Amino acid sequence: MHDNWQNQLYIGDNLHIMRDCIRDGSADLVYLDPPFNSKTVYQVRLKPISGTGGALIEAFDDNWEWDVYSEGTYDELVARGEEPIIELIEALLRLPGPDDMSAYLLMIALRLLEIRRILKPTGTLYLHCDPTASHYIKILLDAILGPQGFLNEIIWKYEGPQSPSPTRFATRHDVILRYARDPGRVDVTAEGLYLETPMTEAEARKNRYRQDEEGRWYYDTPTGDYSEQSLIKLEQDGRIRRTRTGKRRVKYFLEQNEEGLVVRKKKLADVWDDIPSLGLAAASREKMGYPTQKPEALLERIIKADSRPGDLVVDPFCGCGTTLAMSERLNRRWIGVDSAHLAITLTRYRLASTFGSDLGPYRLQGAPEEVSSAQSLAEDSPLGFDLWALGLVEARPIGGDTCTMDGLITFQNPGAGEPHNVIVRVLRRQVTPGELGALEDTLNREGMDMGVIISLGKPGPAVADPAEKASHYEAAPARGKRYPRIQVLTVEELLQGKSIKSPHCTHG
Repeated sequence: MHDNWQNQLYIGDNLHIMRDCIRDGSADLVYLDPPFNSKTVYQVRLKPISGTGGALIEAFDDNWEWDVYSEGTYDELVARGEEPIIELIEALLRLPGPDDMSAYLLMIALRLLEIRRILKPTGTLYLHCDPTASHYIKILLDAILGPQGFLNEIIWKYEGPQSPSPTRFATRHDVILRYARDPGRVDVTAEGLYLETPMTEAEARKNRYRQDEEGRWYYDTPTGDYSEQSLIKLEQDGRIRRTRTGKRRVKYFLEQNEEGLVVRKKKLADVWDDIPSLGLAAASREKMGYPTQKPEALLERIIKADSRPGDLVVDPFCGCGTTLAMSERLNRRWIGVDSAHLAITLTRYRLASTFGSDLGPYRLQGAPEEVSSAQSLAEDSPLGFDLWALGLVEARPIGGDTCTMDGLITFQNPGAGEPHNVIVRVLRRQVTPGELGALEDTLNREGMDMGVIISLGKPGPAVADPAEKASHYEAAPARGKRYPRIQVLTVEELLQGKSIKSPHCTHG
């Protein structure tokens, strides 16, 4: 990693954050999975620990309409003075007219201009979309990065529910547009560009691979459109096999690794049908419940192809953090941005639960850093405050009592055994003895190990004492490790660095 680098997680408008916080030519790879103009309000149901129901909260609204903001965006694009883009935007406005699609495309266009600025000359852009607007977005990218910057239109094919439409085929794919900042300087890696299939020698024979007289494994194909001169050269290089009838076939050699396995390397095609969607998975280790979450394998392939360890990966619509988690795992630097507190809180939980003490340092920016700004957030967006407060302790939002929202932290006891659970409850006011009792009832009913209240107001003596005198959770009885089963922490204390009293452990 680069000296003194600290990964960045921002909450806010990615347009302003890219402009103000990300340097020119600093990003090796930008992946964005923006709204698709699907005319849908995406919601997340935060399931409770037991039972059904739970809190239903909005993840994001993917409805667009032409309004005053769209007119301002149009004026801003015109003011930039880039004629090809202005001409394209005006043509698009004439085609569908100033409608929802036009408003959506203006939003995308302004952000693509910033992405062009932050990309290195060797950098690449992956834009994830669907057939609703992919044709329009490709034209935008041609205008902004140049048609010569186009590298691939990747089709990600997956399984999904049957289409309810009586006239349309079921949609089974997304589109990922891959563009280069400078196509002559693309820094693609062989690791990401090829799929490797290792086999034992017995498996290689079963799959009809052959060995030549030197013991090299190979497969062969018809000569196709090779010229006679090329075939002569291939035969001189030992790459021609003649059949019993005298026909020539071209040999392609396989590698053999240190373990003696035969490795078939095959260049990736632009149709990816080997990565399943998370949509139909009833349960998955990586599933966060975020409605548009993409599988880790998809981002792993993209990051490996167009970046190297230590490179900077930027995701301006980071959602629940798949790009950031995979960048962390693959030893890339990263910057993530999202405007929703739900997305940021899920990302913080995901990073903590996935990497624990191995997680590199990162800074959350754009969120409250002092009590006064936290109070303002609580007044302007009560839900946003609750989610932000859960993020302070890296808790995952879950459904709470009476269709409210709680948080959950799961940790592994240092002495192994079953994982242990902490319920986190957020209060935008002072804690009362009654709320302490309600939390203890929840712990007893759900069989939870510990409970924490995060309070915006300072608790009085009548509350602070019972919390300290409550029963204790014993993490390692043999060592005498005991922690208060119910704890109260204020926002001010958390901002000052105080944390939950719990075993020194990793989130699970």
